[in-house]
Amino acid sequence: MNDLTQLEVSIADFVATLTMNAPPVNALTRTLNDELTLALDRISEMDDVRAVVLTGAGKVFCAGADLKGRAEVIKGPGDLPAHSRRTRECFHAIRECAKPVVVAINGAALGSGLAMVASSDILVASEKASLGMPEVDVGLLGGGRHAMRLFSHSRLRRMALTGMRVPGAELYRLGVVEACVAPEELMPTALEIARTIAAKSPIATRMFKHTLNTIEDMSLRDGYRYEQDMTAQIGKTEDAREAQRAFAEKRAPVFTGR
Repeated sequence: MNDLTQLEVSIADFVATLTMNAPPVNALTRTLNDELTLALDRISEMDDVRAVVLTGAGKVFCAGADLKGRAEVIKGPGDLPAHSRRTRECFHAIRECAKPVVVAINGAALGSGLAMVASSDILVASEKASLGMPEVDVGLLGGGRHAMRLFSHSRLRRMALTGMRVPGAELYRLGVVEACVAPEELMPTALEIARTIAAKSPIATRMFKHTLNTIEDMSLRDGYRYEQDMTAQIGKTEDAREAQRAFAEKRAPVFTGR
């Protein structure tokens, strides 16, 4: 993906590492927004990628919307709705990426950065990480609906109405993130989780993520019924048969994605 300018992409061991690099604070510029969406859409159809790690370069994960560049993007009628649509789709590109996304929160993830984190599948934080919604201080709204997936009623509203930031250690105490580790351990921890996912059947992980997304807002009865239907589909794949053979033969399975 050599055509990207604010997003660095590397692929190894079936894991794509996406590093936002838009100095100084990885604000969500239009360029970064579009490049994230493009990269995740491409990864969804790449057989050599089975899991993703998303992180930020420098000391900040993402400081939120690019307020300084807002005037260049929103100049006339229709520009604001188009900008809002692009931003929504960037977050949905993370959530709807066919491959599971592990987010490595290296620093502050604010506003749009929080929405990226909440759209990911598995969350890992550095001790220097924090989540927050500072929109109340700049005359804007945003991130609240995404934050509802992570925080309780009272904590969310305190964050939204005061601009309070929640640090990594507290995120771990609340069960929002899987781990809060020293900065130098952040990427090894995230990559270990991603490689564990990548070692599974790519059909199973892809279908399970899709199923979890689909049933999230369903009733218990409808959600489990859908999950049962997907289980029946997975059971017809060669990977499922290989998993069962490997279990019976007490060996590691060799998955082909078929």
